Amino acid sequence: MAYDVLRAVSESDAYANLLLPSAIADAGLTPQDAALATELAYGTLRRRGTYDAIIRAAANRPVDEIDPAVLDALRLATHQLLATRVASHAAVNESVNLIASAQGRGAAGFANAVLRRIARGTPGEWQTRIEDAARSDDERLALRTAHPVWVIRALRRALAAEGRADELDALLDADNASPEVTLVALPGLAEPGEPRRPYAPTAYGSPGGDPHRVLTESRGTVRVQDEGSQLVALALAEAAPIRPEERWLDLCAGPGGKTALLAAVAREHGVTVEANEVVPARAGLVRNALRSVPGDVVVHEEDGRVFAAEHPATFDRILVDAPCTGLGALRRRPEARWRKTPADVADLVPLQVELLTAALDALAPGGIVAYVTCSPHLAETTGVVQEVLRARADIAELDARSVVSRVARSPIDLGSDGSGRVQLWPHRHGTDAMFLALLQRTDSDARGDSAAEGDDTRGTA
Repeated sequence: MAYDVLRAVSESDAYANLLLPSAIADAGLTPQDAALATELAYGTLRRRGTYDAIIRAAANRPVDEIDPAVLDALRLATHQLLATRVASHAAVNESVNLIASAQGRGAAGFANAVLRRIARGTPGEWQTRIEDAARSDDERLALRTAHPVWVIRALRRALAAEGRADELDALLDADNASPEVTLVALPGLAEPGEPRRPYAPTAYGSPGGDPHRVLTESRGTVRVQDEGSQLVALALAEAAPIRPEERWLDLCAGPGGKTALLAAVAREHGVTVEANEVVPARAGLVRNALRSVPGDVVVHEEDGRVFAAEHPATFDRILVDAPCTGLGALRRRPEARWRKTPADVADLVPLQVELLTAALDALAPGGIVAYVTCSPHLAETTGVVQEVLRARADIAELDARSVVSRVARSPIDLGSDGSGRVQLWPHRHGTDAMFLALLQRTDSDARGDSAAEGDDTRGTA
């Protein structure tokens, strides 16, 4: 099962965190076997870069010259040999048999030779060998922590913006730790259980780690959701007193977890909520997430920029959970670190700027946008906010740090880059690395000089 997940990730850009749970359920695995399958798949994906360096050394050839199906099996076996208690002979034999059935005896013979070389060394010996071949300190750190060099540098810059660059090692370690399951109890529909999480009043831990029974019994009023995701959604609701008959919008709603939380809060205050999601399959997930919340939340299926342009000065609160690299959720999506490149940042930033700008235009006077990313990359966070604000005189930035502190059940250690923006961290808060900025429209017509002169950085709607 772990091998099938690796192949799907490699061949089809599948997401392991979506594919593996359903595969485990369909197979009816025991809890012990489910745990093993999860460790094999996630552990292999998480440390892929390190394992590729070891395989390259053991095979004496670049990994891109190895058949992809064989390479995935070698990665899986290397994880078993160097990071689990699986007996070496069993790891080698099972993996060779996997390759023989999938690729034939010739490929199996090659794999057998490579894996026996790897099995003869200890984890420490292999780590020393590949680090000794590194060309820089960052490359050495990348091999030790299984993060691409560009990701390490982006994370270091984001921490340095808060004056906390010395926390990099702790962050990289946290990215490689399996996260605990966190649940959200939708306000007014369910009560949080124990153990409570320290910050979001709706968040608590999954009893025993397996949430299936709790989720089934709740009929959707309890669901799996990272505490950081809960905090940023609740911050939008808490940013100003809620007036009856407000209109709220989740502009980039898929898969719908934040939408459901906002809809539950809105239900308690007589507020109307709408959602928009451009991808039809994800729009279906949003509708499914909303089934447990009484009331009618309309889910639109349009480009968020177009939808916002069609509704100028309409909404009182808008959540822009923008498409991003997802570098803040590497604990949960271990393959993302190897799937993304710096080119993805360059492609996403213009879209993020356009979505945020369109959302601000869709605000009624006094309305508030929460700009959110699950990435700490400065280009996707502060860079986007600063670019948008440069073109506008009708927007004031609120102190999101004070809002989140007000939402949190206990004191929360929020770093500061001199702005009021919030950056959460896995190593410091036990959450995904969610970013939040709160922007309020102060006037319906005013614009900055550059916008008035036509030098507008908003992009097209």
